[in-house]
Amino acid sequence: MIKVYATAWCGDCRLAKFVLDANDVAYEYIDIDDSPEAAALVQEINGGFRTVPTILFPDGRVLVEPSKAELEEALAA
Repeated sequence: MIKVYATAWCGDCRLAKFVLDANDVAYEYIDIDDSPEAAALVQEINGGFRTVPTILFPDGRVLVEPSKAELEEALAA
């Protein structure tokens, strides 16, 4: 299942949720403000930065702050 590491206040995170929901994609939404473990993972992936959304795909692909088009392309692959 796709994992979306995000925050409630992030506009790019809301866009990612919109794209996933519009495409009926199952995903796990993880708010890094509520989970120190998730925040640490995001920082590890992003070179020390809490960059969101950070989206992990089951096949190992990672998208960080994708545009709508980039996320739709990744979902189609």
